[in-house]
Amino acid sequence: MIAAYCWPQSGRPGESIALYCHTEADSFQIAVTRQGAKDRPVFMEAGIPGKQQPISDTIAEHGCDWDQCCEIAIDPNWSAGFYLLRLQDSDGNEADAFFVVREEQPADAMLVLSTSTWNAYNTWGGLSYYTGGYVVSPMRPLQPGFLTKENPYINRIARFKEWLPEDRRAYFGAGYDPWTMAAGWSNWELLFVQWAEQRGYKLNYAVSQDLDQYTNLLDGHPAYISIGHDEYWSAGMRNTVENYIDAGGNAAFFSGNTSFWQARFSDDYRQMTSYKCQIKEDPVYNSEYAPTLSTMWSDPLVGRPESQMTGVSFTRGGYAHMPNAPDGTGGYTICQPDHWAFAGADLKAGDTLGADDVVVGYECDGCSLNLKDGKIVPTYEDDTPKGFEILATAPTHLWETEEAPGNLADNYIGELNWVAERIGGADTPENREKFTAGHAVMGTFKRGNGQVFTSGCTDWAYGLRDSQVSKVTNNVLTRFIKGEVT
Repeated sequence: MIAAYCWPQSGRPGESIALYCHTEADSFQIAVTRQGAKDRPVFMEAGIPGKQQPISDTIAEHGCDWDQCCEIAIDPNWSAGFYLLRLQDSDGNEADAFFVVREEQPADAMLVLSTSTWNAYNTWGGLSYYTGGYVVSPMRPLQPGFLTKENPYINRIARFKEWLPEDRRAYFGAGYDPWTMAAGWSNWELLFVQWAEQRGYKLNYAVSQDLDQYTNLLDGHPAYISIGHDEYWSAGMRNTVENYIDAGGNAAFFSGNTSFWQARFSDDYRQMTSYKCQIKEDPVYNSEYAPTLSTMWSDPLVGRPESQMTGVSFTRGGYAHMPNAPDGTGGYTICQPDHWAFAGADLKAGDTLGADDVVVGYECDGCSLNLKDGKIVPTYEDDTPKGFEILATAPTHLWETEEAPGNLADNYIGELNWVAERIGGADTPENREKFTAGHAVMGTFKRGNGQVFTSGCTDWAYGLRDSQVSKVTNNVLTRFIKGEVT
């Protein structure tokens, strides 16, 4: 076996990244490649002495206590981006690791990778949040499939129920953990980066911890971008993004289930905590007010719904194109075809967007809505910000406990039950009925001096090969970056 990780997970030109590797072989080699529109090899080293590192039963929670194997100096000529490390030991075993290069000078937009969510789903070395853990460490390897996988358009969670037996055999036979369909670079961010770089967008890069640690991370960037499944956010992450928007920045959430759960980082970022539905187990639990409680941001004890930042919430959305959830058309039904986001996309009211590629898949965010004077508008009975414009919708459903897949921890509570209890006041059939039929909602609003766009779905990036989805994405970015729509 060979396994590895980098620490820190990001650095600037002139800084160094440490590589930690466990292998039973005598030696190993590494090849470092910047991934984007075109893969660009930047570094290779062979003959690195192998080392068997301690594999304890506390790795998932506390991280690896491994010795550093080598150090990679970030060349000043390496541009901002995602750098994949492919390791191969002298016995022929392979493993992946990564780091991010972030530049000091602002670019068109800052793309912050959802590494906190990757960490939440990672089962390397022990329990994840979905198999019984409450504290997880990013200072460990990622399971195969988070960073690289064959054909992400097929090997994605929103297509899982369509798989033929041979598809399942191929996926799991390749050694992929099932949770790697729910998070990771290879699922969403890579697809967006390839699209954006092909169109000439200049992106800067960071990881979740950077957004928490560096309050000025977004300064000077016309836009901030979130992609895919961006579920776990700390208070520091929220503060950085919301202060940036209020000061005039623009936030594009091409993501879903965004900032649904609050998490807390340790001071050294070696650990991330989230008790989710087991709130009374959390040391900061307070029955009256607990702003850092690691549960739903929309929980009354936290008092900071994610819709204040994104415009929408998973509490009013849910699952789509998943087991026990609506399939819909796979796309969005257009409500406001004359909005600037749809300029040049040749869409009419009632048309569908992104159906062929199932952009409305997996996890989706929405709001309470109603039909008024022939127009779909927010009811504002939830925490939707005033002035939010609904551009498109699709049906969704929050899972009850018994509707979820069978590989979850025994203490799993369905989001529908939890939302009914915490927001509705009690987990009763009547309250569950209020939240069961949700909506994926695409929309925009102004916050402070800035603007926000939300796709309302995790799987937007899969539709970027569609000309209309691509056009909408380009409209958002050109407006946010250049102040215009082309």
